[in-house]
Amino acid sequence: MSIPVAIIIAITCIFSYRGFNDIALFEKYKFNVGAIENRKEYIRLISSGFLHADFMHLFFNMLSLYFFQAAVTVFFGNIGFLIIYFGSMILGNLFSLMIYKKQPWYSAIGASGAVSGIIFASIAMAPNEISVNFLPGWLFGTLYFGYSVYMMLNPKQWDNLGHAAHLGGAFFGLVYSIALHPQQAMSNILFLGAMSLPLIYLGYQIFVRKKIR
Repeated sequence: MSIPVAIIIAITCIFSYRGFNDIALFEKYKFNVGAIENRKEYIRLISSGFLHADFMHLFFNMLSLYFFQAAVTVFFGNIGFLIIYFGSMILGNLFSLMIYKKQPWYSAIGASGAVSGIIFASIAMAPNEISVNFLPGWLFGTLYFGYSVYMMLNPKQWDNLGHAAHLGGAFFGLVYSIALHPQQAMSNILFLGAMSLPLIYLGYQIFVRKKIR
């Protein structure tokens, strides 16, 4: 594991733990449409990616990041990893801001957007070299996105995770990978296509059926 990855995981764990015990900090830095749109608190586009709902949410995101970061670092280097991580985080939150712009109360937290970009970028480069809990990396990624899409389209009162950020984050990771290594990415198009199915379905529900307004 590279130094930038270790630093991001450490900072995320520390900041998330503080958020578990400090409601004021949690409220100040979580993603919130009203605060960003009306008070121009754009720091929330990044700070929300370092907050999590609970230990399980934090563990799942950081575990996913740990499993998929190696291929990204090998193919894109530390700088490329940081570009994908934060680019995916920001684009994912901007996408959330766009689709929930009429819901100023909408809030979310988590590194989901950033991790989604890392997952897509890593599968684009090395789909057969990655396994998570005995599952092929591309299958884990498909299940990861499938769960997020289901939760986004069937919201629960207790769920305030940033599922919408997956789509924007995954898009950034995929586009960045294709732009830098087009031949390598396109050679793994079947794996990327499988992972894209839940996100394509989400896009259909948002842009065609207008399920989320």
